[in-house]
Amino acid sequence: PAVFYVMLSLADGEKHGYAIMQETTALSDGKFRMGPGTLYATLQRLLDTGLIEEVAGKRGTEDSRRRYYRLARRAKSLLESELARMDSAVRMARRRKLAPGTAE
Repeated sequence: PAVFYVMLSLADGEKHGYAIMQETTALSDGKFRMGPGTLYATLQRLLDTGLIEEVAGKRGTEDSRRRYYRLARRAKSLLESELARMDSAVRMARRRKLAPGTAE
């Protein structure tokens, strides 16, 4: 879940670590919360695999020590594929009346 939510939080643009942490909580309606250790380990893993990139932060508006991240080009297509896979799985579960929102 950490990798998915970090990538999803970066889908609409670059963010610094604390903003990513807040966004992952918002995206999951508070069901997924990650601490700094999990966040930065996940960011490092995504950097190492080339799925995210570190970018220069906005000058003069934020703490210059903040590191900003964005999705790499290939990560966008991977995220889209994962979202399509999840959508397909939810539709199948609903057809089988296994998912929330289906009547028994």
